[in-house]
Amino acid sequence: MKNCERLANLGLAGLTLAPLVVKVDPNLNVILTACLTVYVGCYRSVKPTPPSETMSNEHAMRFPFVGSAMLLSLFLLFKFLSKDLVNAVLTCYFFVLGIIALSATLLPAIRRYLPNHWNDDPITWKFPYFRLGKMAFCSFLIREDKTMAACKECLHFHMCCLNGNRSLEIEFTRSQIVAAIPGTFFCAWYASQKHWLANNILGLAFCIQGIEMLSLGSFNTGAILLAGLFVYDIFWVFFTPVMVSVAKSFDAPIKLLFPTADSARPFSMLGLGDIVIPGIFVALALRFDVSRGKKGQYFTSAFLGYATGLIVTIVVMNWFQAAQPALLYIVPAVIGFLAAHCIWNGDVKPLLEFDESKTARSSNDEDDAKSSKKVE
Repeated sequence: MKNCERLANLGLAGLTLAPLVVKVDPNLNVILTACLTVYVGCYRSVKPTPPSETMSNEHAMRFPFVGSAMLLSLFLLFKFLSKDLVNAVLTCYFFVLGIIALSATLLPAIRRYLPNHWNDDPITWKFPYFRLGKMAFCSFLIREDKTMAACKECLHFHMCCLNGNRSLEIEFTRSQIVAAIPGTFFCAWYASQKHWLANNILGLAFCIQGIEMLSLGSFNTGAILLAGLFVYDIFWVFFTPVMVSVAKSFDAPIKLLFPTADSARPFSMLGLGDIVIPGIFVALALRFDVSRGKKGQYFTSAFLGYATGLIVTIVVMNWFQAAQPALLYIVPAVIGFLAAHCIWNGDVKPLLEFDESKTARSSNDEDDAKSSKKVE
């Protein structure tokens, strides 16, 4: 971890805790917290090997429709069922997800102080009577696979199908168990108190893991996803009361809360999607720079676009005193800044041709070739 990354982590931690002891302007807090979260998540997404699973264009096109269906379903649940009942079920769900996300976020810092065999030697639990059919689950990711190979390391544990009897197998290490201990206590505090600080720390963990683990694969896929969610955000915020109603009723860490001095409106809110969705696009720009040996070139322009879009969102929100769809301003800024920089440098073709899934396949082929040579 480089000094800039350490400073970003310390700054994010300090900014999260600061409202407990001093008054922090909520608008400034929103901007700095979101930008630091994207920065941390982007640098954590840079791995020694390219991601083997990426989003396809079809999935990107489908995403806004799936999101709309989930959003409308939550709206109807809150409308026709007891809000306390729905939130109780969601609290149990996010209790488990929170442990996974927090332990994965803390793991890199914890594992360096543990013995090597705690980090490397896996513990496997097999459930021969629990069959998954053709579906293979790998933590948050779901994929179909006829001959399941060894799953890559995900947030907290592996869940994969054994080739042949298709039974469930959970694989983890001792260091993951150690990282899960503080996560469990913290999630218990959140479930019992629902304090805004607990909400924000869980939300930040979800954001960092989302940006770190999710890969768009290519800028074409990213543009499709951002364009679809651009329309999605505008429709559900400006043309219906659904988005704002769900955000206010949903008592779970799907949004960050920033304390204000206004008793009528005690918190400003920022949805996690307004951090994660643009964040995975900015992270792709960073990995594109790294693949070309030019670290920070297009990442800088995409990151500045995100910061600019967020600032414009805050300005417009305060001007009209009404909730704003953040992606309305963030998406054009991120894509616009990156496109302008790319056109200026004449790198349009390599940027559009960049595909992490092809890079991953070529690296796997090289590894297979090397291993076959060793065998010979």
